[in-house]
Amino acid sequence: MSDWKKDLTMEFERAAQARIQKNEGQMRVCARRAAGIAIREYLIRQGQRPPSMSAYDLLNLLKEDPTLSSNLRLMADHLTLRVTEEFKLPVEADLVAEARALCRSLLPDWGG
Repeated sequence: MSDWKKDLTMEFERAAQARIQKNEGQMRVCARRAAGIAIREYLIRQGQRPPSMSAYDLLNLLKEDPTLSSNLRLMADHLTLRVTEEFKLPVEADLVAEARALCRSLLPDWGG
């Protein structure tokens, strides 16, 4: 298994553990990191050098990409949302599921 696949799988395992422990904040962090791993690999495959290692920066880059479907851009947008003062997302979204769908779309060979 290549490193990005291992890293991606590990982040989703961490997200699942955080969900079990009811640690929503950690779960969101893991979902974002997983998306960042996938975006970096996707950009490399497109012949681009990732401009940043930050998952947040890469998600912002992705949500502005006009070549991607509006659905993928919306998932990237959800993954960059700030939580409210009550530590809730301002939209109804399962960030782990959205990150997983984003990763599958960008990297169909991932298999996760």
